[in-house]
Order: sequence, then structure tokens, then C-alpha cells
Amino acid sequence: MPPLDAAQRRTLTWAGLAVVLSAFGGSVLIVGLPAVASDFHARVQELSNVGSLLAIGALGAFPLATLADHFGRRRVIALGVAGFSIADLASAFVPSLTALAILRLVAVCFEALVGSVATALIVEEAPAAHRGQAISVLAILSGIGLFVAIVVYPLIAPHWRWLFMAAGVGVIGAPLIWRRLPEGRAWEHAHVSSSTVRLLLTRPWLRRVLILAGTTILTSLALEPAGLLYTLFASSTLHLSPSVISLVIFFSGVVALASYLAGGYLSDRFGRRIPGAVLTAGYTAFAGLGFVTGAVGFVIANLVWSGVASAATPVMGAWSGELYPTRARATAEATSAVAGAVGGIAGLQAVGLLTRDMGLGRAIAAMSVVALGGAVLLLLLPETRGRPLPE
Repeated sequence: MPPLDAAQRRTLTWAGLAVVLSAFGGSVLIVGLPAVASDFHARVQELSNVGSLLAIGALGAFPLATLADHFGRRRVIALGVAGFSIADLASAFVPSLTALAILRLVAVCFEALVGSVATALIVEEAPAAHRGQAISVLAILSGIGLFVAIVVYPLIAPHWRWLFMAAGVGVIGAPLIWRRLPEGRAWEHAHVSSSTVRLLLTRPWLRRVLILAGTTILTSLALEPAGLLYTLFASSTLHLSPSVISLVIFFSGVVALASYLAGGYLSDRFGRRIPGAVLTAGYTAFAGLGFVTGAVGFVIANLVWSGVASAATPVMGAWSGELYPTRARATAEATSAVAGAVGGIAGLQAVGLLTRDMGLGRAIAAMSVVALGGAVLLLLLPETRGRPLPE
């Protein structure tokens, strides 16, 4: 990626900090889920219900994201960081699984908001020929937040509440982001529409929104339950210790870091359409395979899943940003969070029901077969690599 100017460096630094904080707080429940389940005596069906409730939180990001299209990216990102950080801190003191679920719902709302708006901002401010690489850097920063959680948790397990207390540091970071994150120049030069939603209901935007939403719904059928119940399956079914599970996640993270950069380079060199569809099919398939191939297969499949999904992240991030107009880009990005919530709820409920007859691993694998349809839908979208952003 070519040298960035001062404003671009500040944008990447402070938007990146927001993403790191979001990823750290958002990963605590996943890495600590076995301990949470033990503390509250929760079964798979109950945890699936909690996951469904968390997915609903992403719906709240949609109306908030419209504010970023009307009032700018900076303020909304800072307020989002403050929102999920307060919820993280409060999560450390919950007396029940229900209270934890409600607070995580609030946190997910603001985490999805920050992710959508930060992606829109980076796409808008990055050099046109290197948008994929810029998104890959943002993805690496997100991975750092997860990395911190998986390294620290084995040292303090089973004290998952301590991680939530640490995640509350974002309360201090939010004012700094408010003051130091530059406002997006592309947004400042765009004509702000009176209704971003109305704009997205017109051609060609509506078709693009529906296709990406359809892909997200289908892939979320498998990825949401696989991601949430990953550590629980490894612990209860494969009988892996917290240290071993964290080690698997650690090496998955190492693979992910290299894959983020590879995906960004691949996207900027060969385009978005074919790499996006192929990589989406790949990570969806391996997400399911890991749950039906035993302990060794679980480890191998998860390494591959992590690598392919990470390579897909900058491809899809750059592609979605280029498909939408600047006047409604943050709102449009948030539709993916809404679609992910719909697919995630359906997937978690289906897995909760299927587990009774098929077992947890086979239930998730069955969802991954259905989720492959999301990759096919992507072929209906146009190639956008390096093109000027629509205003």
C-alpha cells in the first residue's frame, strides 16, 4: 500500500482502535463460554437462545448507522465505542445468564455499529487502487482484539468476568476517538440525502442490498452457531482443555493475520467478484467440516476456516463499500448486520432443535451445507475493483 497522508494515518489509527476495542469485548463471551455455561448451569438450547438474543442486538445498529450518513462518521464511531464499553463493564457484574444476555445484546448493537461505520470510513478514505489492503489492515486490528482475549483468558480461567472488566477500558478510549479521529473527507463532499433508506430502495442499490443481505443470511445460518458454540463443542464433546482450545484459536489467529494481507492483495490485483464467491464457499464448507471430523479434523478445519474467512474479509469489505453510494454507505453496510442477525437467529434456533436428534456437531454441519448458497448469490453482483466510489 502506498504511503498515507497525515489524515489517512490518523483515520486508520483511531478507527483501528475502535475496532480493536470492539473485537476484544465481543470475543470474551466466546472464549469464556464453557465457564459461563458452568456458572449458570446452562444447556445448549439455553445458550442458543442467548445467541439468538445477541443477534437481535445487531438490528439496533441499522437506525444508528443512518446517523453516520447524516451527521458524519467520527461522532457515531466514538459513541459506539462508549456504548459497548459501558455494556462490557456492566457484564462483569451480572447475577444471571438472562442479565448477561441483555447486556451483551446492547454491546452487540454498538459493536455492529462501529464495525459498519469504520468499514465505510476506511473504504472512503483509502487510495482507490488499495482499498482491499486498507480493509485487510482494519481486519488485522480486529484480530488483535481477539488475540489479546485468547492469550489472557487461559491465564485467568475460569474468571471470565475479569475480561469484561478489562474491556471497559473503552470508556477512556471513546473521548479520545471523538477528539482525534478525522471526519471522512468523502462524506463531507457528498450530497447528504434526506432519506438514506429511501435512496437504497431505488435502482441499482436495492438489488445490491438484497443480494448481499441474502448472502449474509445464508452464511450466518452456519457461522453464527459455529462461532458462538465453538469453545463449548471443543470442551464438552471433544474434551479439550481451555489451554488447548486457546492454543487452537491462537494458531488460527496467526493464520488469519497472514490471510488478511493475502486477501487484500488478492482483491486489489484480481478483483472482488470471483475471489469473493470462491472464498465464501470455502470458509462456509470448512466451518461445518470441523464439527464432524473428530479432534484432529476439528483443529485442521478450523485453521483452514480461519485462513479462508480472513482472506475473504478484505475482499468483501472493499467490495461492499464500492457497491454502495457515499450518501448511504454506512446505512447500507449496517444492512449486513441486520441480515446477519436474521440468519444467525434462524441458524441458532435450528441448531438448538437439531442437536436433540443429531448432536451439536452434525447440526452445525447441516447448516453449513445450506449456507453454501450464499457464495452462489455473490456471482450476481458486478465487479467494482478500483472504480470511483458512487456518491
